[in-house]
Amino acid sequence: MCFMAGEESRTVASTTTCAAAPASDGTETREGPAGGTDGPEPGHREAGTPETGDRGAGRSGTRVWTVRLFVVGIVLAALNLRPAIVSLGALLEEVRTGLGMSGTVAGLLTSLPSLCFAVFGVTAPRLARRFGPGAVVCAGMTAIGAGLLIRPFTGSTAGFLAASALALMGIAVSNVLMPVIVKQWFPDRVGSMTGLYSMALALGTALAAAVTVPVTEALGGKWESGLALWAALAAAAVLPWLLFLGERGRAPAERTPARERHRRERRTPGEGTPGERVPGRHPSREQTPAPGLRITRSRTAWALAVFFGLQATAAYITMGWMAQIFRDAGVSASTAGLLLALTMVMGVPLAFVIPRVAARLPHQGPIVVVLGTSGLAGYAGLYFAPAAGALAWALLLGIANCAFPLALTMVGMRARSGAGVAKLSAFAQSTGYLISLPGPLLVGVLYQHSGGWGLPLALMAALLIPQMVAGVLAGRARTVEEEAAAGR
Repeated sequence: MCFMAGEESRTVASTTTCAAAPASDGTETREGPAGGTDGPEPGHREAGTPETGDRGAGRSGTRVWTVRLFVVGIVLAALNLRPAIVSLGALLEEVRTGLGMSGTVAGLLTSLPSLCFAVFGVTAPRLARRFGPGAVVCAGMTAIGAGLLIRPFTGSTAGFLAASALALMGIAVSNVLMPVIVKQWFPDRVGSMTGLYSMALALGTALAAAVTVPVTEALGGKWESGLALWAALAAAAVLPWLLFLGERGRAPAERTPARERHRRERRTPGEGTPGERVPGRHPSREQTPAPGLRITRSRTAWALAVFFGLQATAAYITMGWMAQIFRDAGVSASTAGLLLALTMVMGVPLAFVIPRVAARLPHQGPIVVVLGTSGLAGYAGLYFAPAAGALAWALLLGIANCAFPLALTMVGMRARSGAGVAKLSAFAQSTGYLISLPGPLLVGVLYQHSGGWGLPLALMAALLIPQMVAGVLAGRARTVEEEAAAGR
């Protein structure tokens, strides 16, 4: 199945033309210099056309497989965006003991993802313009694999932190470029493609939480081996992106079929892809570049950055500390890992459903409130009955963690152009991760000095209130280009 209908767009890197996609009636169309069509192929062959029907059909088949390989690359990249963090959370106690870490240093370690995402994520659009998105993602997967392979065997806390930072640097640039790639190369499927890679991201997270402890035990109980095994998944993700090293915003399909293009031209202002309505978006301005966009003038951009930051705070506290909360309540290490996996696996179906639902709504605020309420209930349960109701609390926190795919979806919906999405994604994620930086560290400090989980859980619950407020503001039907132009 071909997931994509490409269109001519101005990308982060350059203005390019996409490879031809077969029309629904089995013919192909090509656009002339002015954007018109030269006629159907291969059913009608113009004089001087060098291709035969068989040759055109062969190229069409090649393009279909190229698109499929491209989607596989996106899925494999998404699978690698969380195991480096979650596998550490599952073995945090063993790593602390092996390296002699205090609770405060462990809190610093769980805050490291936010720091790296803030520092390195902001460089992603510039790197994409310089080298192309495909090359940057490929380099990111390579950095993830190298960092995961090196860090368990450094033998020191400083070396462990440095190698973790290398892996997190690769995750940071890939995090930022995923919404950009989806917006540019799948402009009519922002919701569904965001759901696809968000689902793959959640699946990778759940797998890391579920199998890290059992595999570590099977490998002789050495935490070093349990952490290093995830480098193999990153190595597999490098392979498909090697084929797209030369792609600078070039989609793997050349043109949108004529019928699809004409259908877009008939849309009314404010109407998006059927089934994925994007309020306030006009198709004729969909790919208008935003070179002078001052993103800091947009209130929606700031609201989205705060929402992103607070949901990231909750997510990294959960990934870094939830297994330890259950273990301190008397739950075994393997069961605590499975409970963490259950929390993460909730994102697999919901990460696919939520972006599609969000793209159909004129306002995403109600989804924000539902997710935040689930988190409040989960934290209350962890405080009053962490072991007795462990299954229920894991499920509720899994629902709350699906604020991440919702935030990514809103990034794609709150900007009109690929350039606008690139700037909004970099701003929201970099600023958001700066906001999230103190959270996991503060939890570690409170845990060490209070000797329990009462204060940390109270902090987590309190942060959900501003998260819901910011999410409701970010979910309003407007674009950052409009706000920046109006100076609002």
